[in-house]
Amino acid sequence: MIQNVTALEMPVNEEFRIVKNHLTNGRGPRICIVTGTHGDELEGQYVCFLLARMVQQHISCLHGTVDIYPALNPLGIDSMQRGVPAFDLDMNRIFPGSSQGSMIEKVAYDIYTDLCGADMVVDIHASNIFLREIPQVRISEQTADTLVPYAQMLGIDFIWVHQAATVLESTLAHALNSAHTPCLVAELGVGGRIGHNLCHRLATGVENLMYHLGVWSRQPDMSRMPESIVCRGADSVEFLNAATSGIFVTELHNDVMVSRGQTVGSIIRPLTGEVLSHVEAPCDGLLFTIRAYPMVYEGSLLGRIHRIGNSSQPAH
Repeated sequence: MIQNVTALEMPVNEEFRIVKNHLTNGRGPRICIVTGTHGDELEGQYVCFLLARMVQQHISCLHGTVDIYPALNPLGIDSMQRGVPAFDLDMNRIFPGSSQGSMIEKVAYDIYTDLCGADMVVDIHASNIFLREIPQVRISEQTADTLVPYAQMLGIDFIWVHQAATVLESTLAHALNSAHTPCLVAELGVGGRIGHNLCHRLATGVENLMYHLGVWSRQPDMSRMPESIVCRGADSVEFLNAATSGIFVTELHNDVMVSRGQTVGSIIRPLTGEVLSHVEAPCDGLLFTIRAYPMVYEGSLLGRIHRIGNSSQPAH
């Protein structure tokens, strides 16, 4: 059943509307799948499609409620903009919103209140257009003890337990977890694209989570899903940043192991044929983020490595 989450009048006889697909079959736990907070992140659109089709085709397996919110920022999705067009803001920086605030603050508040009280919320993001990510769940240190076991049920490659920054306090996940509504943030792929295999894997993981929550009676085959790597601590992730501006070229993909001193890529100058700098791995570990957009400036993020072992100094 398609239901309104919020609907507000706009100029020229238009309406700003956010909807959800409310799928229910008897009393039981409630899981919510949300995505589309950033308009240039499209992986979640396909995951929502896969889950909605699965539940409707096997409705007898549902013992509770699945709410699917495919577009929290419909204007951004329609125009392929990360933020909310015309408002110049990132929607994932205004939660929990305000019932007495501006239009977008009111929208955020309505979304937040509609989600509060769910037994689990899965907030699906893709990377931006600049970076490619392996499937991962990001969890703040404050909620790790509660959420890591649920994240492992997704059969996802990587679980990053990170320190919460001030800006994260205004995200949907932080607002919900602070209200004792558990929320997992999944991230995968690259902005503006849909990786079908990644989406199918995440949809299978969500089905497994639904099974363990008691929402779903059919357990999916998880035999081919990886055992999650859990990354904890501020010193467990090394960031690769550009030493100069130019074009970043690499033959590596993410989700590969690299060795300390290994060349990850180079920054080149096409006009003169110069190699301006080589980018080397500062440690042994898993390359879980890699630059997808080749134009870089000094300081641009090129990659992230989950460090393995104690060495973090470049080889000479």
